[in-house]
Amino acid sequence: MSVVIWSDGVLHSPDEALVTGVDHGLTVGDGVFETCAVYGGEAFALTRHLRRLRRSALGLGLAEPDEDAVRDGVKAVLAAAGPDTGRLRITLTGGPGPLGSHRFAPAEQRQTVVVLAGPAVRAETSRAVRVPWVRNERSAVAGLKTTSYAENVVALAEAYRRGADEAVLANTVGELCEGTGSNVLVERGGELVTPRLDSGCLAGITRELLLEWAAGAGLPVREARPGELPYDVLDEVVAGESFLTLSGSIRNVSPVASLDEVDVGLGPVSVEAQRLFQAKVAENVDP
Repeated sequence: MSVVIWSDGVLHSPDEALVTGVDHGLTVGDGVFETCAVYGGEAFALTRHLRRLRRSALGLGLAEPDEDAVRDGVKAVLAAAGPDTGRLRITLTGGPGPLGSHRFAPAEQRQTVVVLAGPAVRAETSRAVRVPWVRNERSAVAGLKTTSYAENVVALAEAYRRGADEAVLANTVGELCEGTGSNVLVERGGELVTPRLDSGCLAGITRELLLEWAAGAGLPVREARPGELPYDVLDEVVAGESFLTLSGSIRNVSPVASLDEVDVGLGPVSVEAQRLFQAKVAENVDP
């Protein structure tokens, strides 16, 4: 299926030009975005994603998005794309700007909002590799979902070169942090443990829901204690002593079957967490 695009109240085809060459999202990555899974023609957890879009925009210093307009765009692209759509993306940029990194004065700013819907590929398990680059947990944009994604592009390209579909990164102090487009969870001692947000990882919507739903179901899934998940905890996974799971809006909860090109086992708590998440998704499209 083709990608359907909405901007300024109008539907567009993928080959139409939509933004100016001086759009700040294009020239300096001055923008934020959200990606939602789509089930049966509806965006999953849209309210939570819009809440995070607003949080990211304000954290970047942009004006908060017009939620009603964004919802109109979501409705339009999903109606045009049809029931087989698997992915929705909402992008908000600072709009036209100077050639430098600074922005126009607030009165001159005109944001760009683009909503897209298209196909998605989902797999039951994931393949991950460690890469030598790190997340800066003290960055000005740590924890924000910005369009400045070049680091992720490079890391993910390395993962694909090595036959994987995700790269897992440390932060600057040697703690396990996140993947390029996913949160990570390590299963050890009968618990599934995910890095704290102050590690520099994104506050993932799937991560958030899994923590809530697991608590309600009595499944041992929790945030790590300070210092509990050093990056070399992944050595335990390769050695078969622990297990690794990824979570994200398209992959949902996905146990890792291969780490650093070594086949690894799937943890029982991870598999149960995957089942729980899938069941909850089927109950409520906007939890």
